[in-house]
Amino acid sequence: MPTKLWEKDYDLDQRIADFTVGRDRELDLELAPFDILGSLAHVQMLAEVNLIDAGAARRCKEKLRELYETAQSGAFTIEDGVEDVHSQVELLLTRTLGDDGKKIHSGRSRNDQVLVDLRLYFRHRIQGIVEQTAELSRTLTGLSEEHKDKLIPGYTHLQVAMVSSFGLWFGAYGEALIDDLRTWKGVYDVVNQNPLGSAAGYGSSFPLDRDRTTELLGFAAPVVNVVAAQMGRGKTEQLLAFAIAGLAQTIGKMAMDVCLYSSQNFGFLQLPPELTTGSSIMPHKKNPDVFELLRGRCNLLQSLPAQISQLTTNLPSGYHRDFQLLKEALFPALDQLEDGLAIALYALPRTSVRAQELPTDPRYTYLYSVEAVNNLVLQGVPFRDAYTQVGRDIEAGTFVPPTDLQHTHLGSLGNLGNDRIQEKLDRVVGEFGFEQATMPLQKLVEG
Repeated sequence: MPTKLWEKDYDLDQRIADFTVGRDRELDLELAPFDILGSLAHVQMLAEVNLIDAGAARRCKEKLRELYETAQSGAFTIEDGVEDVHSQVELLLTRTLGDDGKKIHSGRSRNDQVLVDLRLYFRHRIQGIVEQTAELSRTLTGLSEEHKDKLIPGYTHLQVAMVSSFGLWFGAYGEALIDDLRTWKGVYDVVNQNPLGSAAGYGSSFPLDRDRTTELLGFAAPVVNVVAAQMGRGKTEQLLAFAIAGLAQTIGKMAMDVCLYSSQNFGFLQLPPELTTGSSIMPHKKNPDVFELLRGRCNLLQSLPAQISQLTTNLPSGYHRDFQLLKEALFPALDQLEDGLAIALYALPRTSVRAQELPTDPRYTYLYSVEAVNNLVLQGVPFRDAYTQVGRDIEAGTFVPPTDLQHTHLGSLGNLGNDRIQEKLDRVVGEFGFEQATMPLQKLVEG
């Protein structure tokens, strides 16, 4: 059995082999369970269209299920000299089953193998990220409700603006994450289409049943046109990169707020000592390194779409080896995003909030200027006249802040609408329908 699916009657220069394989053997270990799932579906379909006999299909599926358990346990390896996960799986089948193992590549190419592997892998990673993001959103909404009556100043242009609260601040990020999930839903819909059967990108003369493999793998639909299936390589990764960057922007902004609000000059938040680091010469320092690093990593993740775009720009239709490098950019980015979500979930509930005495602190007197304007308007003064009058009082030093806040409209200080935010989150998460993908895969594995 050759160790490369394309192997010919000549030896490839070893330096060229090493360069072209790159990090595939390392990164393909993450794809191993999904490559095996794709092979299970393909073998089942081949038997149903009579391209291999039932006995050979049964033996192949038994071995593939054994290999799947190995891959799931983390014990799957790609041997030295074997180019990628596709070659390794076929090699192991052939060692055990002989000619039966050689039959499973009928009607497919490494091109559609890697496409289906990646879509199954991305689908799996998206589910994990969506579940983490939803948990973070619920955590933030819960913190919003817990601290809804604790006031802090709100800022525009980093200048004191209007009265805000921890209820508004926590709740804002809880709801903003839902918009990020809407982006992920769009990406999921693109990913959740079956490219298997497109072969090298131009189909096959075999009577493949692509609807059947779509059903077996739990995809919502096939990518119908085989060239379009191949063209999805690169485009799918770019859409995924935009979703990663959007979610990273929200988390990074929140991390920046924590860094700012936990500084002594603000003093709105306090990190417990065990979540901070010290200085080598300043004994008083308690640095928010965890949130600084979270901010920095999120900033790097926001550059991912540009990297993917540069890697795939000006490529015509069809497969190109440049696509191999997409894994090197995306796989670590997915890990970093999940790590960031996990650390935010861990650290934020352990952070103490410190309500501010806004009415008695002279730094925050002008937070109430809008309240004064609105009170005059409610008394019948035209808005522009009220605005001018309060402005003159401020300039004259005679402004007296009205501290009795009457914010009752939806989403404001006195009516956060956290129940509505929770309903929105549940609705958006439910739209993914992850069980429609996971249940067929479970059935495929269990036989």
